[in-house]
Amino acid sequence: MKDSEIVGDSVIGGRETNLRKGAFMRTHVPAEPQRDTYSKPIPDILAIIKDSYGELRPAERRVADVVLADVTFAVGASNAEIARRAEASEPTVTRFCRAIGCDGVRDFKLKLAQSVVVGRLYLAPGEPTSPTTDGSPLWSVVFGEARNAIAAVERSINPAEILRAADLVAAAHQVLVFGLGGSSTSLAHETQNRLFRYGVVAITHSDPYVLKMTAATLKPNDLVIVISGTGRTREVIEVVELAKHYRAKAIGITTPDSELAAICDVRLTVDIPEYPDPLKPTASRYAFLLIVDLLATAVGYRLDGSARETLRRIKYTVLNHRKGKVLEPLGD
Repeated sequence: MKDSEIVGDSVIGGRETNLRKGAFMRTHVPAEPQRDTYSKPIPDILAIIKDSYGELRPAERRVADVVLADVTFAVGASNAEIARRAEASEPTVTRFCRAIGCDGVRDFKLKLAQSVVVGRLYLAPGEPTSPTTDGSPLWSVVFGEARNAIAAVERSINPAEILRAADLVAAAHQVLVFGLGGSSTSLAHETQNRLFRYGVVAITHSDPYVLKMTAATLKPNDLVIVISGTGRTREVIEVVELAKHYRAKAIGITTPDSELAAICDVRLTVDIPEYPDPLKPTASRYAFLLIVDLLATAVGYRLDGSARETLRRIKYTVLNHRKGKVLEPLGD
Protein backbone atom coordinates (compact mmCIF):
# COMPACT_ATOMS: atom_id res chain seq x y z
CA MET A 1 0.00 0.00 0.00
CA LYS A 2 1.31 3.44 -0.91
CA ASP A 3 1.90 6.06 1.75
CA SER A 4 -0.37 8.42 -0.18
CA GLU A 5 -3.31 6.12 0.55
CA ILE A 6 -3.02 6.74 4.29
CA VAL A 7 -5.06 9.72 5.42
CA GLY A 8 -4.57 9.50 9.15
CA ASP A 9 -3.64 7.36 12.13
CA SER A 10 -5.51 6.68 15.33
CA VAL A 11 -4.99 4.54 18.38
CA ILE A 12 -7.77 2.18 19.40
CA GLY A 13 -7.28 -0.11 22.37
CA GLY A 14 -3.55 0.71 22.44
CA ARG A 15 -2.98 -0.38 18.83
CA GLU A 16 -2.27 1.91 15.92
CA THR A 17 -4.66 1.64 12.98
CA ASN A 18 -4.50 3.25 9.56
CA LEU A 19 -7.60 4.94 8.15
CA ARG A 20 -7.78 4.66 4.38
CA LYS A 21 -9.56 7.08 2.10
CA GLY A 22 -13.32 6.54 2.21
CA ALA A 23 -13.15 4.72 5.55
CA PHE A 24 -14.00 7.69 7.75
CA MET A 25 -17.05 7.54 9.98
CA ARG A 26 -18.05 9.65 12.92
CA THR A 27 -17.84 6.70 15.33
CA HIS A 28 -14.05 6.41 15.04
CA VAL A 29 -12.03 7.33 18.11
CA PRO A 30 -10.41 10.77 17.67
CA ALA A 31 -6.65 10.91 17.22
CA GLU A 32 -6.33 13.03 20.34
CA PRO A 33 -8.21 11.86 23.44
CA GLN A 34 -11.16 14.08 24.25
CA ARG A 35 -13.41 14.04 27.27
CA ASP A 36 -17.01 13.20 26.43
CA THR A 37 -19.30 16.17 26.98
CA TYR A 38 -23.03 15.98 27.45
CA SER A 39 -25.40 18.90 27.52
CA LYS A 40 -27.17 18.94 30.85
CA PRO A 41 -30.94 18.72 30.33
CA ILE A 42 -33.11 21.46 31.76
CA PRO A 43 -35.12 19.98 34.65
CA ASP A 44 -38.89 19.61 34.28
CA ILE A 45 -39.79 22.43 36.64
CA LEU A 46 -43.55 21.77 36.48
CA ALA A 47 -43.03 18.22 37.70
CA ILE A 48 -40.78 19.48 40.49
CA ILE A 49 -43.46 21.95 41.63
CA LYS A 50 -46.13 19.24 41.71
CA ASP A 51 -43.91 16.67 43.43
CA SER A 52 -42.66 19.10 46.11
CA TYR A 53 -46.00 20.85 46.65
CA GLY A 54 -46.62 19.15 50.01
CA GLU A 55 -43.24 20.36 51.33
CA LEU A 56 -43.88 24.04 50.60
CA ARG A 57 -45.04 26.59 53.16
CA PRO A 58 -48.65 27.83 52.87
CA ALA A 59 -47.65 31.13 51.21
CA GLU A 60 -45.33 29.31 48.80
CA ARG A 61 -48.17 26.94 47.92
CA ARG A 62 -50.27 29.91 46.89
CA VAL A 63 -47.48 30.93 44.52
CA ALA A 64 -47.36 27.35 43.20
CA ASP A 65 -51.14 27.44 42.67
CA VAL A 66 -50.83 30.62 40.61
CA VAL A 67 -48.06 29.14 38.46
CA LEU A 68 -49.83 25.84 37.85
CA ALA A 69 -53.17 27.52 37.14
CA ASP A 70 -51.76 29.74 34.37
CA VAL A 71 -48.25 28.82 33.30
CA THR A 72 -48.29 31.25 30.36
CA PHE A 73 -49.05 34.12 32.74
CA ALA A 74 -46.28 33.06 35.12
CA VAL A 75 -43.69 33.00 32.34
CA GLY A 76 -44.37 36.59 31.29
CA ALA A 77 -45.38 38.14 34.61
CA SER A 78 -43.08 40.15 36.85
CA ASN A 79 -42.21 39.10 40.38
CA ALA A 80 -44.66 41.69 41.70
CA GLU A 81 -47.51 40.50 39.45
CA ILE A 82 -47.09 36.89 40.57
CA ALA A 83 -46.97 38.00 44.21
CA ARG A 84 -50.10 40.10 43.82
CA ARG A 85 -52.09 37.28 42.23
CA ALA A 86 -50.89 34.83 44.90
CA GLU A 87 -51.68 37.33 47.69
CA ALA A 88 -48.10 36.97 48.89
CA SER A 89 -45.00 39.15 49.15
CA GLU A 90 -42.30 39.38 46.52
CA PRO A 91 -39.73 37.77 48.87
CA THR A 92 -42.16 34.83 49.15
CA VAL A 93 -42.02 34.37 45.37
CA THR A 94 -38.22 34.35 45.57
CA ARG A 95 -38.30 31.82 48.43
CA PHE A 96 -40.68 29.66 46.42
CA CYS A 97 -38.24 29.66 43.48
CA ARG A 98 -35.37 28.58 45.71
CA ALA A 99 -37.51 25.98 47.49
CA ILE A 100 -38.00 24.14 44.20
CA GLY A 101 -34.29 24.21 43.36
CA CYS A 102 -33.93 27.38 41.27
CA ASP A 103 -31.25 30.02 41.82
CA GLY A 104 -33.85 32.75 41.82
CA VAL A 105 -36.80 34.19 39.91
CA ARG A 106 -34.87 34.61 36.65
CA ASP A 107 -33.64 31.00 36.70
CA PHE A 108 -37.18 29.85 37.51
CA LYS A 109 -38.62 31.77 34.55
CA LEU A 110 -36.11 30.22 32.13
CA LYS A 111 -36.92 26.70 33.28
CA LEU A 112 -40.64 27.39 33.28
CA ALA A 113 -40.49 28.74 29.72
CA GLN A 114 -38.78 25.53 28.62
CA SER A 115 -41.54 23.44 30.19
CA VAL A 116 -44.17 25.48 28.35
CA VAL A 117 -42.43 24.98 24.99
CA VAL A 118 -42.28 21.21 25.46
CA GLY A 119 -45.67 20.58 27.01
CA ARG A 120 -48.20 23.29 26.15
CA LEU A 121 -50.61 20.68 24.73
CA TYR A 122 -50.47 18.72 27.99
CA LEU A 123 -50.96 21.60 30.41
CA ALA A 124 -54.61 22.38 29.71
CA PRO A 125 -57.52 20.39 28.32
CA GLY A 126 -58.57 21.15 24.77
CA GLU A 127 -62.02 21.87 23.45
CA PRO A 128 -64.63 19.49 24.87
CA THR A 129 -65.47 16.65 22.52
CA SER A 130 -68.97 16.01 21.27
CA PRO A 131 -70.73 13.23 23.16
CA THR A 132 -71.16 9.92 21.34
CA THR A 133 -74.05 7.49 21.54
CA ASP A 134 -72.03 5.01 23.58
CA GLY A 135 -70.24 7.67 25.66
CA SER A 136 -66.78 6.82 24.29
CA PRO A 137 -64.63 9.94 23.73
CA LEU A 138 -63.30 10.58 20.22
CA TRP A 139 -65.00 7.43 18.88
CA SER A 140 -65.36 8.73 15.32
CA VAL A 141 -62.00 10.52 15.48
CA VAL A 142 -60.08 7.33 16.31
CA PHE A 143 -61.68 5.47 13.38
CA GLY A 144 -61.33 8.47 11.09
CA GLU A 145 -57.64 9.03 11.89
CA ALA A 146 -56.91 5.33 11.33
CA ARG A 147 -58.63 5.45 7.93
CA ASN A 148 -56.75 8.65 7.03
CA ALA A 149 -53.42 7.02 7.93
CA ILE A 150 -54.14 4.00 5.74
CA ALA A 151 -55.23 6.24 2.86
CA ALA A 152 -52.02 8.29 3.25
CA VAL A 153 -49.94 5.14 2.76
CA GLU A 154 -51.84 4.26 -0.41
CA ARG A 155 -51.18 7.77 -1.76
CA SER A 156 -47.56 8.07 -0.65
CA ILE A 157 -45.91 4.69 -1.13
CA ASN A 158 -44.65 3.80 -4.58
CA PRO A 159 -45.27 0.07 -5.26
CA ALA A 160 -41.94 -0.06 -7.10
CA GLU A 161 -40.15 0.93 -3.88
CA ILE A 162 -41.91 -1.88 -1.99
CA LEU A 163 -40.66 -4.33 -4.63
CA ARG A 164 -37.12 -2.90 -4.40
CA ALA A 165 -37.21 -3.36 -0.64
CA ALA A 166 -38.56 -6.89 -1.00
CA ASP A 167 -35.69 -7.76 -3.36
CA LEU A 168 -33.18 -6.56 -0.75
CA VAL A 169 -34.84 -8.61 2.00
CA ALA A 170 -35.09 -11.75 -0.14
CA ALA A 171 -31.41 -11.53 -1.12
CA ALA A 172 -30.03 -10.64 2.32
CA HIS A 173 -27.91 -13.04 4.36
CA GLN A 174 -29.47 -11.59 7.52
CA VAL A 175 -31.76 -8.69 8.37
CA LEU A 176 -31.37 -6.44 11.41
CA VAL A 177 -34.68 -4.76 12.25
CA PHE A 178 -34.81 -2.04 14.85
CA GLY A 179 -36.52 1.05 16.19
CA LEU A 180 -36.21 2.98 19.43
CA GLY A 181 -39.12 4.21 21.50
CA GLY A 182 -42.54 2.76 22.17
CA SER A 183 -44.21 2.43 18.77
CA SER A 184 -41.03 1.97 16.73
CA THR A 185 -39.75 -0.82 18.99
CA SER A 186 -43.09 -2.64 18.80
CA LEU A 187 -43.19 -2.26 15.02
CA ALA A 188 -39.64 -3.60 14.73
CA HIS A 189 -40.65 -6.73 16.65
CA GLU A 190 -43.72 -7.08 14.42
CA THR A 191 -41.53 -6.79 11.30
CA GLN A 192 -39.23 -9.52 12.59
CA ASN A 193 -42.30 -11.60 13.42
CA ARG A 194 -43.56 -11.29 9.82
CA LEU A 195 -40.22 -12.02 8.14
CA PHE A 196 -38.97 -15.04 10.04
CA ARG A 197 -42.09 -16.96 8.94
CA TYR A 198 -40.79 -16.86 5.36
CA GLY A 199 -37.41 -18.24 6.42
CA VAL A 200 -35.72 -14.82 6.50
CA VAL A 201 -32.98 -14.63 9.12
CA ALA A 202 -34.27 -11.57 10.96
CA ILE A 203 -33.15 -10.27 14.34
CA THR A 204 -34.23 -7.25 16.35
CA HIS A 205 -32.77 -5.30 19.27
CA SER A 206 -33.89 -2.20 21.13
CA ASP A 207 -30.75 -1.47 23.17
CA PRO A 208 -28.71 1.27 21.40
CA TYR A 209 -25.36 -0.21 22.49
CA VAL A 210 -26.29 -3.72 21.36
CA LEU A 211 -27.50 -2.22 18.09
CA LYS A 212 -24.16 -0.53 17.50
CA MET A 213 -22.26 -3.72 18.30
CA THR A 214 -24.52 -5.72 16.00
CA ALA A 215 -24.18 -3.15 13.21
CA ALA A 216 -20.40 -3.49 13.49
CA THR A 217 -20.72 -7.20 12.60
CA LEU A 218 -22.70 -6.62 9.39
CA LYS A 219 -21.31 -7.41 5.95
CA PRO A 220 -22.11 -6.27 2.40
CA ASN A 221 -24.79 -8.94 1.93
CA ASP A 222 -26.63 -7.96 5.13
CA LEU A 223 -29.57 -5.58 5.48
CA VAL A 224 -30.93 -3.13 8.02
CA ILE A 225 -34.63 -2.23 8.30
CA VAL A 226 -35.06 0.81 10.52
CA ILE A 227 -38.34 2.28 11.76
CA SER A 228 -38.63 5.81 13.13
CA GLY A 229 -41.64 8.07 13.45
CA THR A 230 -39.55 11.25 13.27
CA GLY A 231 -36.40 10.23 11.39
CA ARG A 232 -34.39 12.40 13.77
CA THR A 233 -33.40 10.06 16.61
CA ARG A 234 -29.64 10.36 16.82
CA GLU A 235 -28.98 6.79 18.06
CA VAL A 236 -31.01 5.37 15.16
CA ILE A 237 -29.17 7.45 12.55
CA GLU A 238 -25.78 6.48 13.97
CA VAL A 239 -26.58 2.75 13.78
CA VAL A 240 -27.62 3.09 10.12
CA GLU A 241 -24.46 5.08 9.33
CA LEU A 242 -22.37 2.38 11.00
CA ALA A 243 -24.14 -0.40 9.09
CA LYS A 244 -23.61 1.42 5.79
CA HIS A 245 -19.96 1.99 6.67
CA TYR A 246 -19.64 -1.80 6.61
CA ARG A 247 -21.51 -1.76 3.27
CA ALA A 248 -24.81 -3.22 4.47
CA LYS A 249 -27.96 -1.90 2.78
CA ALA A 250 -30.67 0.01 4.63
CA ILE A 251 -34.46 0.28 4.28
CA GLY A 252 -36.05 3.19 6.14
CA ILE A 253 -39.69 3.22 7.24
CA THR A 254 -40.00 6.78 8.45
CA THR A 255 -41.17 10.29 7.68
CA PRO A 256 -40.29 11.99 4.35
CA ASP A 257 -37.40 14.45 3.98
CA SER A 258 -35.83 13.38 7.27
CA GLU A 259 -32.15 12.83 7.99
CA LEU A 260 -32.81 9.12 8.38
CA ALA A 261 -34.62 8.84 5.05
CA ALA A 262 -31.73 10.60 3.31
CA ILE A 263 -29.18 7.93 4.27
CA CYS A 264 -31.30 4.85 3.47
CA ASP A 265 -31.05 2.95 0.18
CA VAL A 266 -34.82 2.41 -0.01
CA ARG A 267 -37.17 4.94 1.57
CA LEU A 268 -40.69 3.86 2.51
CA THR A 269 -41.97 7.15 3.88
CA VAL A 270 -45.31 8.63 4.83
CA ASP A 271 -46.30 11.83 6.61
CA ILE A 272 -49.08 11.41 9.18
CA PRO A 273 -50.09 14.66 10.94
CA GLU A 274 -50.64 14.28 14.66
CA TYR A 275 -54.11 14.86 16.07
CA PRO A 276 -53.99 17.87 18.45
CA ASP A 277 -55.45 16.00 21.44
CA PRO A 278 -52.49 14.25 23.14
CA LEU A 279 -54.82 11.77 24.87
CA LYS A 280 -55.49 10.07 21.54
CA PRO A 281 -52.76 7.57 20.51
CA THR A 282 -50.90 8.38 17.32
CA ALA A 283 -52.37 7.09 14.07
CA SER A 284 -48.94 6.79 12.45
CA ARG A 285 -48.78 3.28 13.95
CA TYR A 286 -51.42 2.12 11.49
CA ALA A 287 -49.53 3.65 8.58
CA PHE A 288 -46.19 2.05 9.48
CA LEU A 289 -47.85 -1.30 10.22
CA LEU A 290 -49.47 -1.24 6.79
CA ILE A 291 -46.06 -0.55 5.19
CA VAL A 292 -44.67 -3.54 7.10
CA ASP A 293 -47.52 -5.71 5.78
CA LEU A 294 -46.96 -4.49 2.21
CA LEU A 295 -43.25 -5.28 2.50
CA ALA A 296 -43.81 -8.68 4.13
CA THR A 297 -46.33 -9.72 1.47
CA ALA A 298 -43.95 -8.73 -1.33
CA VAL A 299 -41.11 -10.65 0.35
CA GLY A 300 -43.32 -13.72 0.62
CA TYR A 301 -44.05 -13.65 -3.11
CA ARG A 302 -40.39 -13.04 -3.94
CA LEU A 303 -39.35 -16.15 -1.98
CA ASP A 304 -42.52 -18.04 -3.00
CA GLY A 305 -41.71 -21.78 -2.82
CA SER A 306 -39.27 -21.60 0.08
CA ALA A 307 -41.57 -19.21 1.96
CA ARG A 308 -44.57 -21.51 1.50
CA GLU A 309 -42.58 -24.49 2.77
CA THR A 310 -41.47 -22.57 5.86
CA LEU A 311 -45.05 -21.48 6.52
CA ARG A 312 -46.24 -25.08 6.08
CA ARG A 313 -43.73 -26.30 8.67
CA ILE A 314 -44.81 -23.62 11.13
CA LYS A 315 -48.50 -24.41 10.63
CA TYR A 316 -47.85 -28.16 10.98
CA THR A 317 -46.00 -27.54 14.25
CA VAL A 318 -48.70 -25.21 15.60
CA LEU A 319 -51.56 -27.59 14.78
CA ASN A 320 -49.70 -30.44 16.48
CA HIS A 321 -49.26 -28.25 19.55
CA ARG A 322 -52.90 -27.16 19.77
CA LYS A 323 -55.88 -28.06 17.68
CA GLY A 324 -57.29 -25.42 15.40
CA LYS A 325 -58.42 -24.49 11.90
CA VAL A 326 -56.23 -24.28 8.84
CA LEU A 327 -57.14 -20.63 8.14
CA GLU A 328 -56.60 -19.37 11.68
CA PRO A 329 -53.79 -16.79 12.10
CA LEU A 330 -50.44 -18.53 11.78
CA GLY A 331 -49.16 -19.00 15.32
CA ASP A 332 -50.77 -15.79 16.58
